[in-house]
Amino acid sequence: MIYFDHNATTPLDERVLDAMLPYLGAFYGNPSSLYRMGRVCRGAVDTAREQVAALIGAHPSEVVFTSGGTEANNLALKGLAFSRESGVIAAGATEHPSVSEPLEFLKTRGWRVATIPVDGNGMADASFIESLPTNELRFATLMMANNETGVIQNIAPIAGWFRERGIVFHCDAVQAAGKVPLDFKASGAHLMSLSGHKIYGPKGVGALILDKTVMLEPLLHGGGQEQGLRGGTENVAAMVGFGKAAELALSELEGRRAQLLGLRKRLEVGLETIPGAILFAKHAKRLPNTLQFGIDGYDGEALVMNLDRQGIAVSSGSACASGAGEPSPVLIAMGVDPAVAKSAIRTSFGKSNTEAEVDRFLEVLKNLVGIPTSESRGAIPVMPVI
Repeated sequence: MIYFDHNATTPLDERVLDAMLPYLGAFYGNPSSLYRMGRVCRGAVDTAREQVAALIGAHPSEVVFTSGGTEANNLALKGLAFSRESGVIAAGATEHPSVSEPLEFLKTRGWRVATIPVDGNGMADASFIESLPTNELRFATLMMANNETGVIQNIAPIAGWFRERGIVFHCDAVQAAGKVPLDFKASGAHLMSLSGHKIYGPKGVGALILDKTVMLEPLLHGGGQEQGLRGGTENVAAMVGFGKAAELALSELEGRRAQLLGLRKRLEVGLETIPGAILFAKHAKRLPNTLQFGIDGYDGEALVMNLDRQGIAVSSGSACASGAGEPSPVLIAMGVDPAVAKSAIRTSFGKSNTEAEVDRFLEVLKNLVGIPTSESRGAIPVMPVI
């Protein structure tokens, strides 16, 4: 199978699995226990915390482990809201569902959301931010890199604007981590969300990076683990895996980035030969591995299913909102016509993908939309949207 859906999840790196195995077997102690096995597990968690912190230029004490990016985003947003008087939250128009859905929940609790619009390339409107009524504004959230389009926001000046006014700023950096260099302090963010399974680590583990000046109300109360912000016995093996994946992502960052950008550019050149192909956010700074496009007149989900039959895995948008049958809210926020948005396909490359796989994808895609190729004889094109 050709797997081009790494923004949904990545395969577990074998080196990560090797690091995890001892803590799935012989070293099963509770990190809170004082005897030797417990201390060994506590040391492993501490090392993982240091590795995750190093990936994004944070201090280990600022790392709060969670069950993933979704919990990290929920802890940030609800933790802020539950510890403050209700007011206005500023949020990007193209946020991941793990941000937009908690905001919808908070609206039922008396909070209001000021949605920061984006332009046709998915970039946040700075003039709108500067017009926000700061007397009612409690905190803000804006993602670093979009999971569908790959658009990278210029976070530092935006975070700086909020900081200067004493307003807490949260950044979802789940898709950016491991693909582009990150520096928590330089970003200006007070809080930053990360996820293990987006960087070849295990599922079920993530982190919220937390500036010590920020107070949060925990979502999970219990034994006081994770600085009192997430009660419950630690998932040592998962944390160790996340730490190892972070260490590898940092040491291999430049090599991975160059390889992924080469694949993306190769696909972009190939798509230019397909009539009706539209590259979304073409002129924005984007993640090196991510390309979202549509083919005018074709249904994206139908193309995805037909590509799957040919052994190629891509998506039509966010994996967390798949099957909705509606155009991508991200593309709609960018002003894309709904009919065009329904043609969207997202490709997201990983470190094991090759140029030959990109070429194969292009050949199969052209075949499906009726463009003659070496394989075209007897092929059945995908039915266009009517």
